[in-house]
Amino acid sequence: MIRFLRGSFHPNPDGTAVIETASGIGFLVSLPANSGLYKNPEGAEVKVYTLMIVREDDMSLYGFESRDELELFRLLITVNGVGAKAGMSIMGILPQMELRRAIAAGDTKAVSAASGVGKKTAERVILDLKDKVGDFGEFSPESAAEGTAVFTSERSEAVNALMALGYSRSEAENAVGKVGAEGLSAEEYIKNALKQM
Repeated sequence: MIRFLRGSFHPNPDGTAVIETASGIGFLVSLPANSGLYKNPEGAEVKVYTLMIVREDDMSLYGFESRDELELFRLLITVNGVGAKAGMSIMGILPQMELRRAIAAGDTKAVSAASGVGKKTAERVILDLKDKVGDFGEFSPESAAEGTAVFTSERSEAVNALMALGYSRSEAENAVGKVGAEGLSAEEYIKNALKQM
């Protein structure tokens, strides 16, 4: 399976983009309507986390700016009655963290605002995922104090790396959350977090 693509970004007006890799192959990827990837200019180098879905008559790639967005999409399509199209529609209504909060809070109105998603489907999404939407990610300094997760891919990578070193998730999240600097690379977060251990 294709886990991610790195290449130049060529958006299309239909909610897809072509990611042209260094090998010269262009991959057509469907993106959520509100994807942060759209902030990139034509031809910019991007990294897109992907999920390939294969059916009898179709093979499609779905792309996301971060692993956390990808994991939320994976959760959405586990819900009975939510296919890839509905999942992408739900992903496009709110930024990823706000969507998680809406699901956790049982906000049926927010989830049903997605095109093609009715009240019953929204209720099913909330029922199935309410307790799962906070299972991955990491803390920022502010959220560590408040106990709420804020998801950024670099901090998330640092948390996962620390867990691979044998620390528990809570230890890793707390240490990474204590790193006050923003905009660091995953490696820099790891180095600074280890000083907190």
